[in-house]
Amino acid sequence: MAGPRDPAERCSCRNTNCVERPLRRLFEGLASGVAACPWPFVLVPLLLSGGLGAGFVFLPQRQANDIEEQFTPTWGPAKAERDFVRRHFPTNDSERFSAPRLPTEGAYAALIAVATNGTSVLEPAAWADVLRLNAAVHDAEYERLCARTAGGCASPNPLLSRRGDAGPPAPGSLRFPVNGSEFLGAALGGVETDGGRLLRARALKLLYYLREDGPEAQDSRQWLESFLQSISSKVAELRLGSIQVTYFTSLSRQQEFEGNAKSVIPLFSVTYFLTISFAVISCLRLSCIRNNIWLASCGVLSSCLAVLSSFGLMLFCGVPFVVTVANAPFLILGVGVDDMFIMIASWEQSLMKKEKSNVKSLLAETYAEAALSVTITTLTDVLAFFIGTWTAFPSVRSFCLYTGTAFVFCYVYTLTFFGAVLVLNHKREQGNRHWLTCMRVDVGKDQAENSCLYNACCIGSCSGQPSQPEGEHPMSTFLKKYYGPFITNKWIKVLMVLLYGAYLGGSIYGCTQIREGIDLRNLANDASYVIPYYDDEDKYFSTYGPRVMVVIAESVDYWNESVRLAIESCTQNLENISYVDKNYSESWLRVYTGLAKRGLVNIDSKTDFLNNLNVLFRIIPSFEWDINKTQDEIEASRFFIQTVNVTSAVDEKNLLSQLREAAKQCSIPLKVYHPAFIYYDQYLVIVQNTVQNVVIAAGAMLVVSLLLIPNPLCCLWVTFAIASVIVGVAGFMTFWKVNLDSISMINLVICIGFSVDFSAHISYAFVTSGESSANKRSIEALSLLGYPVLQGAVSTILGIVVLAASNTYIFRTFFKIMFLVILFGALHGLVFIPVFLTVFGNFGRSSNTKS
Repeated sequence: MAGPRDPAERCSCRNTNCVERPLRRLFEGLASGVAACPWPFVLVPLLLSGGLGAGFVFLPQRQANDIEEQFTPTWGPAKAERDFVRRHFPTNDSERFSAPRLPTEGAYAALIAVATNGTSVLEPAAWADVLRLNAAVHDAEYERLCARTAGGCASPNPLLSRRGDAGPPAPGSLRFPVNGSEFLGAALGGVETDGGRLLRARALKLLYYLREDGPEAQDSRQWLESFLQSISSKVAELRLGSIQVTYFTSLSRQQEFEGNAKSVIPLFSVTYFLTISFAVISCLRLSCIRNNIWLASCGVLSSCLAVLSSFGLMLFCGVPFVVTVANAPFLILGVGVDDMFIMIASWEQSLMKKEKSNVKSLLAETYAEAALSVTITTLTDVLAFFIGTWTAFPSVRSFCLYTGTAFVFCYVYTLTFFGAVLVLNHKREQGNRHWLTCMRVDVGKDQAENSCLYNACCIGSCSGQPSQPEGEHPMSTFLKKYYGPFITNKWIKVLMVLLYGAYLGGSIYGCTQIREGIDLRNLANDASYVIPYYDDEDKYFSTYGPRVMVVIAESVDYWNESVRLAIESCTQNLENISYVDKNYSESWLRVYTGLAKRGLVNIDSKTDFLNNLNVLFRIIPSFEWDINKTQDEIEASRFFIQTVNVTSAVDEKNLLSQLREAAKQCSIPLKVYHPAFIYYDQYLVIVQNTVQNVVIAAGAMLVVSLLLIPNPLCCLWVTFAIASVIVGVAGFMTFWKVNLDSISMINLVICIGFSVDFSAHISYAFVTSGESSANKRSIEALSLLGYPVLQGAVSTILGIVVLAASNTYIFRTFFKIMFLVILFGALHGLVFIPVFLTVFGNFGRSSNTKS
């Protein structure tokens, strides 16, 4: 079988080598410099990493883990709507607090009491426990800080405000969900009714709101922190036998999210141990002179230096450090070790050529072969990450900046630091120095007189005969003699095509079932106290969703009957949405118009309309907070609609889009708003952002491949691999219960780069082969780079496998998608692409390239 041709000869055979040839010459020149003087290339990266690593002193200031800021779209419409509500409807927590009218979630502590043994919280024993629980929370400090209305603290539950310390309401004595003027839908859960009469309720919610818009704001935060520290012990001391209690505060989600980064720190040591162990085992040799343990260790060290340099540089530059960035070192470690394996494989191929005896020639050939392949994969990875920064999600932007920069450093250090280590290691071998002690090992006939243990340790052979350089690696031999011929058998090709069809069909089906949006509970640790609270809330309080503000955003002539009819028409359109129950709407204008119809007020002129509003406010005082009135006009006003059955991410997406569409169709300028819409906004951009990044990155990958892989058809196969792997990952992540959100979006960006890595190595080896037939070129490509590709896949999986044991959704999701990326990428690189190249690889191949 003919071996690979000389690089210059191969390049001359191509008509697309205008970039490849100069790059080869550049790498050969760099190799000559590294080989001639290796120590500067070792010391400079070490010193540079130390200097840039000083940027970690800024880590506390750069941490940016605000959930809203990092995991919601930067330009989300709900943020502008919230600013509008804040400007036109200022709150006053000290005098006229109203929870539905808050522009934010507010500062609060929440308790859900669930009756035990399937009983009702309205039974005497459970009710007594609820009162005791309320008394334990409602201490003197809370009385000082509570949000107030009508001269007292806002009630944590409407039933408590109307009954005080009295016994529970009798079955059937209350209507549900509205009893008089009180909305009980968010106060009681798991209810049973008869003709609208409340019979029993499994759960009751207590909401303790505090002031957050004055000098007491900091004290309120401290009270909430104290509540979280003491509530478990308080509940235990009360010995509540008839209810089970779960709790939550407005601080909980953020605090639990910030704790995620700490939970992954212990996994770093396990990851580095696994990766170093795998690298060392992969590079072990029987000869104690030619053992490559130091090469493996320095390859891992090179990745560590890349992390230190890139993270330090980003911290110096002020790039926010988000918890998702904590995933990056696991990924960079795997990629750096992958590049190391490619370099070592090429180096050993060069060593096997007897005519290449001096170290300059050896390293030049290594760089000419391996560096170009590593350049292709690194460039595609870096492009994928930097294109990923064009997103509306700051968490994705930060991750891509940190990781893309780390890949650049990883590439530079591989070609400088690790190349220099290759040279020094070769000089050690040439000097017959022991891999551990670096002491010279004298080999000769006298060694036979030494003990077997001495010879084994110092020479690598019990017999005392010096070990000879190993030939081809056993795995490369296996790929060449067994796997390659097997995979290129015509019947196996047919089987692989059928297997690919099944893979593609399953992937496409999975893509049609994909779920969007991040569940906020997933930002907390699995063992967090917030998970049981979310579970109780979903189980008992999911019937009634957000109470949505509908804001008339401009000054209109309310006293004009045609304008009032237009507003009423718009209101009805909103109420006709399937997620809205029109029976529970609250509109000051409807009540005011009703008073006019009964002859109690006159609203047909501007003066009468504005002056008679005081009559409305005397009847329902809270309506005064819904009208932003100056002396001679109403600048803005609002009313409320009640949503129902918003139980999933799909419901949330549909609700938001339908409400906004209905508001857009209205002739009156309307805005719809609820604090939860800040998070719902992600549904409107996540798919668009993901598709945009994937398409742009795939296009960039195609351009890079065309420039650096000297065969247009193989470039198309690399692009095909990108699309195929992305479809596979997107489809199968649905089967693994992973949603498309800002976290998985990061991984799909990664997917683009990694899907290139495996296929590009094999494709490049295929098109540069000098073999005569496509089958032989495919076998040679597998024998030369199949094992390094497999090593790279395994090392990357080892780099992330510990994340599977994480008790945090963010890190588990990272593992799941990266596992799919590596699995499908390796499957394409080692199975599908070699088969497809044998079918189509001869097209576009010049006749003078065939031997």
